[in-house]
Amino acid sequence: MAADAAEEIRGTAHGTAPVPLSVLDLVTVGAGRTATEALRTGVEIARLAEARGFHRYWVAEHHSMPGVASSSPAVILAHLAAHTERVRLGSGGVMLPNHAPLVIAEQFGTLEAMAPGRVDLGLGRAPGTDGATAAALRRNDRLNEGADDFPQQLAELIRFLDDDFPDGHPYSRIHAVPGPVQGTSPGGVQSTHRPPVWLLGSSGFSARLAGTLGLPFAFAHHFSAQNTVPALELYRDSFRPSAVLDAPYALIGVSALATDDEKEARRQVLAAALNMVRLRTGRPGLVPAPEEAEAYDFSPMELEFVQSWNANVIHGTADEVRTGLDDLQKRTGADELMITANAHGGDVRLRSYELIADAYGLPTA
Repeated sequence: MAADAAEEIRGTAHGTAPVPLSVLDLVTVGAGRTATEALRTGVEIARLAEARGFHRYWVAEHHSMPGVASSSPAVILAHLAAHTERVRLGSGGVMLPNHAPLVIAEQFGTLEAMAPGRVDLGLGRAPGTDGATAAALRRNDRLNEGADDFPQQLAELIRFLDDDFPDGHPYSRIHAVPGPVQGTSPGGVQSTHRPPVWLLGSSGFSARLAGTLGLPFAFAHHFSAQNTVPALELYRDSFRPSAVLDAPYALIGVSALATDDEKEARRQVLAAALNMVRLRTGRPGLVPAPEEAEAYDFSPMELEFVQSWNANVIHGTADEVRTGLDDLQKRTGADELMITANAHGGDVRLRSYELIADAYGLPTA
């Protein structure tokens, strides 16, 4: 499995891109738009990513956020698998403490059967929501316990994916299906391949764990930029070769928006920042239109947050975004850039990926 897994993990840079480029989609829902429209845009973006040589397309688990329609990554990925043929599809990520490991192994085993050899399983230990919603998801209020148990949950999940609990283990007779057990059963012809596991993080915990286990690592630069370089250094320093990887491989999530006009980019990122202001102050809602953001009376504290937030959003014309992405890659040494485009309208998000692809001379078919 080692060679196959490493090949799936390590993408290929196309055109003039310094490293492979990928897509992180939050399936954002703008004011006046529906979740149906957002999901249709997701299909369009995934198809564009496939046609233009982006390596992978991930969706992220979030809950109780009206402006984010990605609460069920496995369901969305199954839909995307039916509309694509080559692009890698995955979770960026599934918040493992919200789920039983066996359930995730079954879901992603099913996805692997639908789209063989192109499914990634990215895992996080945060809830992907507020504490009350996390408690409702987990049916208890012991949220710290879920995070603290993450290494044990991860180990259990990998055992289910590989179907290799040792004899005498309480779960040794339990099998995640679809999965390897079908290939090792009498008459079985099922592939024993399973999705590569990635660890996601916004601090040092998952960076160290990914390094220790020899797994690929994805860092959330788009909302934790101050921790990016330290976390990547920790990952590389703690890395131990494994059956999956013989050397570290780290991607970073990057918030970037390219538009045909620089002024329009500023309008769109202001609207996205207002959405974050509301989320951070306990008022989550749909992504506001640029006109609403321009008319909004920001308090001094809110304006300070907006300026700080947008300082880490690469935005402007295609050339400006390309320069910003190149500079970020050089500064961090990231092996892959996973771009998330947050804007009110799906057409703006789709156009952003088109412009970035054009700026790097990515394939057109």
